[in-house]
Amino acid sequence: MTYQPRLHVVLHQPEIPYNTGSVGRTCVAIGAKLWLVRPLGFRVDDYYLRRAGLDYWQHLEWEVVDDWDSLLERLPRERHWYFSKKADRTYAEVQFSVGDVMVFGSESQGLPTEMLAQQPRCLRIPTRDDVRSLNLSNAVAVAGYEALRQQGTLAELDIP
Repeated sequence: MTYQPRLHVVLHQPEIPYNTGSVGRTCVAIGAKLWLVRPLGFRVDDYYLRRAGLDYWQHLEWEVVDDWDSLLERLPRERHWYFSKKADRTYAEVQFSVGDVMVFGSESQGLPTEMLAQQPRCLRIPTRDDVRSLNLSNAVAVAGYEALRQQGTLAELDIP
């Protein structure tokens, strides 16, 4: 049987292994597949990546792709949601569906401006002006759990 994730979480050129490990742990918790788009700021066998994911990494469905175009060949563009502090709409203003793709940028740069300029489906997670943005792993958790809440699948997470 083929694995059918509730969501796809894409990290575009992530830099920090701890953040990616934490995102992987969240993906296991919510039933999402994690996609990593190269170049990465670490090796996928990195000790810190595995440590942040704890013993959950073995349960994670994940894949590394060489570049953005390779990802676009695998995941339908019309299902992508792009997260950026520069977006006008908030994540709470849209309806997420099973199988949607949530795209997040690197910790220091976010998503490339040229990528965002081509996308009508850009979302932000509001913060006070004192904070530039949320930590990458926190942003994935906020968006991922909101998507599951909208899908009505949160209760399924508590089934033993």
